[in-house]
Amino acid sequence: MELVKDGPYRFRIPQRGEMRVPGVVYASGELIPDLAADRCLEQVANVAALPGIVTASFAMPDLHLGYGFPIGGVAATDPAAGGVVSPGGVGFDISCGVRLLAASLERAEVMPVLGTLMDQLAAAVPRGAGRGGIWHLAGSAQMQHVLAGGARYALEQGYGVEGDVLRCEDEGAVADADPGQVSARAMDRGLRQVGSLGSGNHFLEVQAVDEVYDAATAQRFGLTSGQVCVMIHCGSRGLGHQICGDYVRIMDKAMPHYGIAVPDRQLACAPVSSPEGRRYLAAMAAAANYGRANRHVLADKARKIFARAAGARLDLVYDVSHNLAKMETHEVDGRPVLLCVHRKGATRALPPGHPDLPADLREAGQPVLIPGSMGTFSYVLAGIEGGSAFYSTCHGAGRVMSRHKALRTVNGTELRRRLEAAGIAVRGASARGLAEETPEAYKDVNAVVEAAEGAGLCRKVARLVPLGVVKG
Repeated sequence: MELVKDGPYRFRIPQRGEMRVPGVVYASGELIPDLAADRCLEQVANVAALPGIVTASFAMPDLHLGYGFPIGGVAATDPAAGGVVSPGGVGFDISCGVRLLAASLERAEVMPVLGTLMDQLAAAVPRGAGRGGIWHLAGSAQMQHVLAGGARYALEQGYGVEGDVLRCEDEGAVADADPGQVSARAMDRGLRQVGSLGSGNHFLEVQAVDEVYDAATAQRFGLTSGQVCVMIHCGSRGLGHQICGDYVRIMDKAMPHYGIAVPDRQLACAPVSSPEGRRYLAAMAAAANYGRANRHVLADKARKIFARAAGARLDLVYDVSHNLAKMETHEVDGRPVLLCVHRKGATRALPPGHPDLPADLREAGQPVLIPGSMGTFSYVLAGIEGGSAFYSTCHGAGRVMSRHKALRTVNGTELRRRLEAAGIAVRGASARGLAEETPEAYKDVNAVVEAAEGAGLCRKVARLVPLGVVKG
């Protein structure tokens, strides 16, 4: 595959074959995956063949192989020009995202009670691949309220505080969700999982602000040097996974009807304006609301534990998804166009002044939350004026080693000892789960963030260091 270097942090895949637009990869040379071992650049080119795609098929610095779309992929299609929506462009963990809370205490103040805090968080937070959640829904009728109302409905039911939805993307709920487009199987899978981490790379982490790069913006976000924070990374659990699988099958069958052919069946899609496209977007929005309610309930539990064990308050900094497709207006060829923007393993990074931002954050730009791999730094970034890729940036470190290879490479018990020797209190569900998520399995998050900022996608605000982690 031809890869042309266009700048320090930009590579181009020239348009060829079925590609309707070029591919653009934002990365340093060291972050470009090995072409022989990882097909993700081929996936960037495949996405560029989708009907109605505009500008380019973009990839972020944390790029790696995904289902159909690469993880770290961004693509926008124009519905007025036959543009499609593809479930693979969102992924199986719909609305997987990050919620960051800032505590009313400093790092030195939390250390005497850190062990107690971590023990209580580990005991209170359901995690792992099985069933179980903090919020036991009454049945499918209440599930429909969650799917329609997201974090707002959770707030109405006594979880969290008003500020939680004001500092959440879409104020806690996507408006065009339709629970009626969610299958009974998906509803059943999600019924007992509201308020749970799941497994894999999901976590609840107690952190401290280690370095501040932009003091004015950090202050506006509610962050100061040395401050304790809580970061929660999880998504829509089994419900989102089922919705993705359901609609991949539906769209795979529908493509011949619309005369659509794609280079990879994992890119199954349908026109945004088609019945199948509209149904998927409505079901995806319902899963997004579930994901926000899930993080909202987990944050409420963390808030209560911090109040009881440390006498501290937790205030929401922001909550943002990194697996979503959204209808947004962007400039294309000098004119505003309503687009369906797929972000898979990519975070929306709205610029200062954008009307979709909360009023108290509008001047600073959108907070962008970048979790590191277990035991490494995490970052708070901000959107910037003129940001590329439809105002998108990276979502994390980006995997470079499969879970199977990580298991062959690292012993989970030894990893726990190593992390604890580094001063990180680890509460993992299993040694196997820890080994699968070893920091060696991921790219260097510092290099990823440097590339994202260097490419003009965002700017650094603060760096966070882990103090304790609860893993699925």
